[in-house]
Amino acid sequence: MHVAAINPAVAHPADMPQEQLDQEKAIILAQPDMAGKPEQIAEKMVQGRLKKYLAENSLTEQPFVKDPNQTVAEFVKAAGGEVVGFTRFEVGEGIEKEEVDFAKEVMEQAGRR
Repeated sequence: MHVAAINPAVAHPADMPQEQLDQEKAIILAQPDMAGKPEQIAEKMVQGRLKKYLAENSLTEQPFVKDPNQTVAEFVKAAGGEVVGFTRFEVGEGIEKEEVDFAKEVMEQAGRR
């Protein structure tokens, strides 16, 4: 349910690519509320926001949809399982659509008559 509905980027927070974390950190630092903050405070705020970002974008750290008081990882562990990964398929993904120039098609048909 979670993979289909929420579309997490990774299964575990440790699986998040470092370049994506660096990009998110740059976005956080560019926000107006970060301007003028002492470096130590800004770093703590960045770490907190990155932790939240990882929780939202990793499957195991998301709140379980039927019981938001526990994470997906806690639910799976309680059921005797373990999350090792996932594959998400999206309807229409990978379908190639033919590009048609409607105006050109109409002109060709009009010219032939």
